[in-house]
This record gives sequence, C-alpha cells and structure tokens, in this order.
Amino acid sequence: MNMMRTAMLLATMTALFMGVGYLIGGSGGMTIAFLIAAGMNLFSYWNSDKLVLRMNNAIEVDERNAPEYYAIVRALAANAGLPMPRVYLIDSPQPNAFATGRNPENAAVAASTGLLQRLSHEEVAAVMAHELAHIENRDTLIMTVTATLAGAISMLGNFAFFFGGNRDNNNPLGFVGVLVAMIVAPFAAMLVQMAISRTREYSADRRGAEICGNPLWLASALDKIARNVERIHNPEAERNPAMAPLFIINPLSGERMDNLFSTHPNTENRIAALQAMANEGVGRPAQRTAPQPTAQSSAPSGPQGPWGGRPAEQAAPEQPRPSGPWGRNPTGPKGPRS
Repeated sequence: MNMMRTAMLLATMTALFMGVGYLIGGSGGMTIAFLIAAGMNLFSYWNSDKLVLRMNNAIEVDERNAPEYYAIVRALAANAGLPMPRVYLIDSPQPNAFATGRNPENAAVAASTGLLQRLSHEEVAAVMAHELAHIENRDTLIMTVTATLAGAISMLGNFAFFFGGNRDNNNPLGFVGVLVAMIVAPFAAMLVQMAISRTREYSADRRGAEICGNPLWLASALDKIARNVERIHNPEAERNPAMAPLFIINPLSGERMDNLFSTHPNTENRIAALQAMANEGVGRPAQRTAPQPTAQSSAPSGPQGPWGGRPAEQAAPEQPRPSGPWGRNPTGPKGPRS
C-alpha cells in the first residue's frame, strides 16, 4: 500500500511538472518537463536525503562525540526493530528534528542542538521515536521526493514569470497559461505536499508513542517545540520552505489552524490525540523508560546540558550557542555521505 501511494504521488507531481512545461512551451515544453521530472525522480530517490542534510548544514555524529544522543537513537531503533540509522546534528537554536532516506536500510535522523538543549531526556527520546516511525512507515522517501519536486515546480513557475510571456507562439493558452504556471501549479503542488505530510504526522505520532512507550513524553515535547518555534527562526528552512513538511513541527511559523493550508496538523490536536492514547493505556503493558545516557556521558561538560544542570529553557537567550551537542564540539564531524 505504501508503494502504491508513493507511485501515485510521484505520478501526480510529475503530471503537475509536465503541465507547467506545457503551459510554458506547449508540447515541446511538456516533453522537456517530462524528461526533467524523470531525471529528478531518479535523483531524488538516490540523493534527496543527502541534499536535505546539506541544506540544513547537518553533521554526522556517533557515540564518541554525541554519546547520549546516539545512545537514545540506538536503543529506540532496537525497540522498533529497525536498522541503526545514521545520526546527524543541526547547529540551530530552534528545537526541531526530521528523518530522511529512501528506506530503513539507508535512513538518517537529524536533531537540532536546540532540541537537545531545551527538551528533557524523555522528550528527546519521544521525538526521535516519532522520526523512527516515519522511517518504519517509509514516509521519508515520499516526503523528501515531494519536497524536491514541489521546489522544482515552484522554480518552473518563476521561470514562466520571466520567460513565458515572450513565448506565446509556443504557449497554447497565452498569458492565461503563464499565469496558471506561475500561480496555480505551484499552489497545487504545495497542497499535495501539505496533505501528504499532515496525514502522516498523526500516524507517526501514534507509532512513535508505541516505540518510546509513553505518549505523554511526545505530547510534552510537541508543546515545547511548538512554543519555541514561534519565537526562534530557522534561516535554512526559511530559505528552503519546501523542506518544512519534513520536520516534526513546521519550522517556518506557529500554525494555529488545522486546515488545508497548514504543513502540519494543529499541535493541540496532536497533543489531544496522544493524551487519548495515554488514557487508553498505550505503552503501559510494556512500559519502558527512556534510553539512558551511557556511563561515560553521565556528567556532560557545560552548564546547559539537557539532562543535567540548569534547564536550558531558563538559560539567558543572549548566551552564545554551543557548536556541538551539550556544549561539546564534535570531534571529526562527517558531512552527509556521498
């Protein structure tokens, strides 16, 4: 079923891409757009994860330079029966996280330094369990490919604005076609992308709560992330808004309406669903504690470690951000694998 949905989505986005090409350059433009779309689909399948990680300036970490964070992901992956994903860190004060990769064997999870500093140990575990649920459900492929194609359709719309008006002889609909290519097609791509993202968040919330063993941990994490996202900007996401649906909470703005135009479901609705799960006893039969820090990392250096010292949310906002998790610089950071 997931493969069928993925194929249908790719067909829809490819059709939109071809439609924009037709509106700009007629049948010749449609042919060129089809070839470009086919190439982008192949490129996205194999390389979209690397592209997304690079766009967010993510660095790969391991148990040597981020032992607590890495141990959480490793324990949760074992709980879920998943292969160990690659683990990345984003140097950003905005608490957020995402997963990417074409399948569980080639997956990666990424969390921001703000997430590790502002959330408790249990809340971080719940967020990473949510991202592992996306990997298990194979949402990561469809979301990263959709983000790539949606961005490409928007670029074609911009191309139509600058060049479409001079090619009325190739454009069967003239100025109306250019207008449709500029506005309607990118808007339609955005709606498809948002609808897919929103439906998958509820499923990932539920499975993530099962993986970590406590829905209330994730409910608390979502509340903290949403409140911080409203006041902390993410410049990389602002420059590449097509990436927004990849994150656990929309990094662009605090969405307050659960409607067709939001990239994510309303956070309060997600929290209510998780609280209902807790009332139903989800996680209680095999109640688990959050994966615990390793012995060598139980006393992290620096006063703003997430699970020791003063809570990060009480820290002065003007205090400089650490360049690595828990105030330590990662030794030998690795970029996305080529």
